[in-house]
Amino acid sequence: MDSADLLIIGGTLVTMDANSRVLEDGAIAISEGSIVAIGARSHIESQYHALKTIDATGSLVLPGLINGHAHAAMSLFRGFADDHTLDDWLQKYIFPAEAQNVTEDFVEWGTRLSIVEMIRGGITTYADMYYFEDAVARVTKEAGMRGILGETIVDFPAPDHRTPAAALEYAQRFINKWRDDPLITPAVAPHSIYTLSEANLQAACALARRNGVPILIHIAEAPFETAHSRSRHGLSPVAYLQRIGLLGPDVVGAHCVWVDSADIAALGHFDVGSVHNPSSNMKLAAGVMPVVDMLAAGNRLGLATDGAASNNSQDLFDEMDLAAKLQKVARMDPRALPAKQALEMATIRGAHALHMEKEIGSLEDGKRADLILVDTTGPHATPMYNVYSQLVYALKGSDVKTVVIDGKLVMENRRLLTLNEKEIIQKAHQYQKKVVALHSVPAMSSPERFL
Repeated sequence: MDSADLLIIGGTLVTMDANSRVLEDGAIAISEGSIVAIGARSHIESQYHALKTIDATGSLVLPGLINGHAHAAMSLFRGFADDHTLDDWLQKYIFPAEAQNVTEDFVEWGTRLSIVEMIRGGITTYADMYYFEDAVARVTKEAGMRGILGETIVDFPAPDHRTPAAALEYAQRFINKWRDDPLITPAVAPHSIYTLSEANLQAACALARRNGVPILIHIAEAPFETAHSRSRHGLSPVAYLQRIGLLGPDVVGAHCVWVDSADIAALGHFDVGSVHNPSSNMKLAAGVMPVVDMLAAGNRLGLATDGAASNNSQDLFDEMDLAAKLQKVARMDPRALPAKQALEMATIRGAHALHMEKEIGSLEDGKRADLILVDTTGPHATPMYNVYSQLVYALKGSDVKTVVIDGKLVMENRRLLTLNEKEIIQKAHQYQKKVVALHSVPAMSSPERFL
């Protein structure tokens, strides 16, 4: 018999592979962080013995969920400024609050809080855009989580750097430090077309491409951004980014709500990954991403929670459910975005959006061993006729009981193994008191300052 580090036996394997295989009473063998065999339980057990075996009976076993866009440290601003338009939320509340509160320590503990929530909800990979991203990487690595982590570049003084030039220098050091890490993919994150000049957008893009790392950016999120772009450039946000040479197969664009057929074609032509954030877009009344049209065009399309300050949850099970229902009601068609496609957006399509489909997103031989066990014994999960419908419309993040990332257990039977949850929550309460003490955050002198 061959040796393995970990065996997952029993349960129903929802592979999300090209053939959409669902294996009853299946098993997975894991060695050195990779899946080395997947198939019927009887076959795998006859071929492998392992240091540890997990019985998945009563569970669905599926690829770890992929959160394609987040601002992890903003969990400490959860509920801070709700029920505002996006431009007011950013410029009158969030940007000033960040200037007064965000430090490297704030980012460390806010990221830890988010990672607790994400792991508990079955997320094994996330893409992040924030400040002090070296601290984000350190905390993510300590937690054993996979991250595509982008240092944010903006034109105005940010919590970690006073100038875009200083932020770009930091980004280069960040890339140098983390470029060969098995869990961390460093990235550059020019915030948006309305917070950066054309020169600085191009400088951030050039830095990323010199280093061969991803570019994370907000694209066409809200009406004010589109109005700004058409007024200033005579183009849609996507067309403007195309004109200045930013679009490419290394780009992951968050939101992509206000896109027309020409924009969708351009995103597809340049192989851009686009990421849907249904809860955040609904809560900020930013609009509805044309998911069905983008899928029909063959675009790379993932799913995300966005930050906890605008969501206010980081439960990707909720996002799957809302994504499917939002497309149905927006198009007045119950057949729009069926459950299986919504689950694909959180798994294999999400991996495509991040250009990581060769490594993660499905349960297949040779891929990294990122997987979750989801309990199906609760009353809300009974009976089960269709695994995709059950996962999207019935099950919750709280049903996740075991999480494996890169072949290592990070949560087993709902017990976190790499994070001190009690300490993290205590720290979050301490930061809440600090934020409350500064709650009368002055609005910026002009809402048009960065437009």
